[in-house]
Amino acid sequence: MELSHLAETLIGSEIIKLAGEINEKIKQGEKIYNFTIGDFDPNLFPIPIEFENEIIQAYKNHYTNYPAADGILELRQAVSTFIKEREGLDYSSNEILISGGGRPLIYATYRTIVDRGEKVIYAVPSWNNNHYTHFVEGEHVTIETNPEDNFMPTAAALKPLLKDATLLALCSPLNPTGTTFGKQQLEEICDLVIAENKSRGANEKKLYILFDQIYWVLTFGETQHYNPVSLRPELKEYTIFIDGMSKAFSATGVRVGWAMGPEKIINKMKAILSHIGAWSPMPEQKAAAKYLLQTDAINNYITHFKLEVEERLNAIYNGFVSLKNKGYAVDCISPQAAIYLTIKFDLVGQQTADDKILHTQMDVNAYILNEAKIAVVPFSAFGASKNSPWYRLSVGTCKKEAIGEMLGQLETALSRLKVPSLAN
Repeated sequence: MELSHLAETLIGSEIIKLAGEINEKIKQGEKIYNFTIGDFDPNLFPIPIEFENEIIQAYKNHYTNYPAADGILELRQAVSTFIKEREGLDYSSNEILISGGGRPLIYATYRTIVDRGEKVIYAVPSWNNNHYTHFVEGEHVTIETNPEDNFMPTAAALKPLLKDATLLALCSPLNPTGTTFGKQQLEEICDLVIAENKSRGANEKKLYILFDQIYWVLTFGETQHYNPVSLRPELKEYTIFIDGMSKAFSATGVRVGWAMGPEKIINKMKAILSHIGAWSPMPEQKAAAKYLLQTDAINNYITHFKLEVEERLNAIYNGFVSLKNKGYAVDCISPQAAIYLTIKFDLVGQQTADDKILHTQMDVNAYILNEAKIAVVPFSAFGASKNSPWYRLSVGTCKKEAIGEMLGQLETALSRLKVPSLAN
């Protein structure tokens, strides 16, 4: 190998590759309904004006020096207050680490806990756990989930895998599905982890939970967010939360994320990130410290934000239900959380108007993109089987007025398909 083993074997982002293909089509003048982006169009979903003003003021006050390695104290204190009031979690400033979004914190968690060859358990589809496990040369232990469980892992599936495992990576609300853990579903998993850790000797490494809840503010309808520590307080010693402002306040480019966990682990994560320089910028930290204490402003923003996201999700969901009721081979899971909708194109085996058979899911992907002009991300990009007919649809850049037009385009494309006769 010319370069390091890591560099030579690292798989590039499938989503970025897909984005490149879509952008090329757009450059060629094609109109594409792009639902691939796990981000927000700032023109549709701006950050809170109060937060924006605090950022501007922080720059005017010349807060442009290095922040503390673990984040400025006033921000860690503000996060502690925010998370206590909103979620009932009690973490001191010494148990909180600030970074430039959630990604460095996930990386630091893996680096702090997992040694080469140790088992990392994660469900698929899920976002980037395969890449982070590769970074630390861990052993991939995957569970392919199913729609009956809302694509969330179950205790029954996890139970035979926990022995000798070091890290259990969980995410709720889940990227890419927009689904969440039910209370009992998560409680059963928590009880397995507690029992597993009790079975290990005093000198054995324990099983830790990485709990990514970056979308937890964005729940809809009767959906409630649950976390391991609130359900089982004894898991506080073994749980590292990943959280932040990116998705709760449509502030993906502002880069303010935080981890919460046992002080010893947080300190080790801080040491790792201090060598990488992955801190959140000082002005944004100063601004976040002030904004997170503005209860009324936050309530007003989140209420409006959630309504706008939910309206888009419901409109597309209802459109898919209508298509399904008309007999088309599509499906959709009711919106629960985040900015994602789980949709299904079960079209393998059907025949196009020019008599081509859609032999594989890749053929289906190409048909939906080229004929319906709709770009969505297949679950195979998140580790699921290449034969999976399920997709992630993101509404972060979706204009409401384009939804009806998009659904009409989709129905036209679907109507051109047919089940080939035996003679063919």
